[in-house]
Amino acid sequence: MRLSTFLSTIVLSLFVSFCYADIKLPALVGSNMVLQRNKPLHIWGWADKGETVAVTFRGKTIKTVATEKGKWQLTFPAMPAGGPYEMSLKGKNAIHLDNILIGEVWLASGQSNMEMPLQGWGKIHNYEQEVKAANYPNIRLLMIKRATSTVALDTVAAWEGGWQACTPRSIPEFSAVAYFFAREINGYEQVPVGIILTSWGGTVAEAWTSGESLKKMPAFADSVKKFEQLPAPESPSNPNKVTLLYNAMIHPVIPYTIRGAIWYQGESNAGRAYQYRELFPLMIKDWRKQWKQGDFPFYFVQLANFKDVDAQPVESDWAELREAQSKTLSLPATGMASAIDIGDAKDIHPKNKQEVGHRLALIARAQVYGEKIAYSGPVYVSKQVAGNKVTLNFKNTDEGLQAKQGSTLKGFAIAGEDKQFHWAQATIKGNQVLVWSEEVPHPVAVRYDWANNPQGNLYNGAGLPASPFRTDDWQGVTFGKN
Repeated sequence: MRLSTFLSTIVLSLFVSFCYADIKLPALVGSNMVLQRNKPLHIWGWADKGETVAVTFRGKTIKTVATEKGKWQLTFPAMPAGGPYEMSLKGKNAIHLDNILIGEVWLASGQSNMEMPLQGWGKIHNYEQEVKAANYPNIRLLMIKRATSTVALDTVAAWEGGWQACTPRSIPEFSAVAYFFAREINGYEQVPVGIILTSWGGTVAEAWTSGESLKKMPAFADSVKKFEQLPAPESPSNPNKVTLLYNAMIHPVIPYTIRGAIWYQGESNAGRAYQYRELFPLMIKDWRKQWKQGDFPFYFVQLANFKDVDAQPVESDWAELREAQSKTLSLPATGMASAIDIGDAKDIHPKNKQEVGHRLALIARAQVYGEKIAYSGPVYVSKQVAGNKVTLNFKNTDEGLQAKQGSTLKGFAIAGEDKQFHWAQATIKGNQVLVWSEEVPHPVAVRYDWANNPQGNLYNGAGLPASPFRTDDWQGVTFGKN
């Protein structure tokens, strides 16, 4: 056994054996927290084995006994939104928590575009004004520190020690997307909102997925088994390995009751976009299984436009990743916010995070909170070919299709049996689009915004952009890459 592993084992043993003389709480349970309304509320922590722990909240006291491993957990019944409230915990010691709210709790995760702060390295549009105006006492923020682990952990570390009320002091380093999402939900639903941010820039989806689920995919099964054979937890510096972020930054959060999750990731998996068709839905189903909260809402951001504009239609791994994201909408209780029109050719971290948060919030407002509003741009449904023209049918047209910034539609390409795509002419006819090209007398396939940085301008009446699509299923450039 390596010395580092031996020492880790000793430290863990001492931790388990001696540190629970007093009640200990996880970073997620503390003053300023938001608890999820209308769902059973899980409170947990550690104490001496066999120690009785009593928790009092809103006039109700529940007692439990710590297990042999020193862990305790109890559940309060569902409660409506409200607060602030206090909570007291008593065992061999006493802990008092205050300024607790009950409202909506959302998990925010992904890579750098979710991590991107209002100020700090992010400096989003109008960040100075946004930070100055960020005084929302009923929005609470919990940012989990970066960590990796080869085994599932029970604890996380949080910035500033735990939950923070949203103020100009606490917001500058927090996720811009998550904040704008929370601000809109708080404003429209008039309930407290808590955001648990657990993200890490440049990371791959398989790092955020449990080993239990990843073993179902041959590309990852051997790597998972190698970690399972390690004698003690290890914390690699490179987070882009299977399960490392799930173990350290998702698993410890799972006891906390949430409404749902928002996710912004995919750039790091673009070179393996076909694999993402299986991996991304697997991760979502994995989280839902681990939380044991049914099919909780899971809303994600489709990759924004990025890189140089192509003069001619070409293949694109980013387009294929966007397609994989679109296919994930076949899962129940999912939603996708398109960012295809608000990217930056020169910056993989576009600054307009206000619109990203808004589009995610539209989905939640419609699907979770029951507002009768548009929440998606036009989505391709089917096609008919007649002569040299292809008619495309769409859903989510919301008061009709339109060409933004001019009457000429852009972004469409068309091909015949030779699979050679040419830029096409296109026109709107009601809720349909007619596409053709003199260079393709016998068309069989149409693509829209199929590029790294497409320039399409098809929108619906609600001002939301059409999601990129293709009518063919021809083998792409990332097919077979693992």
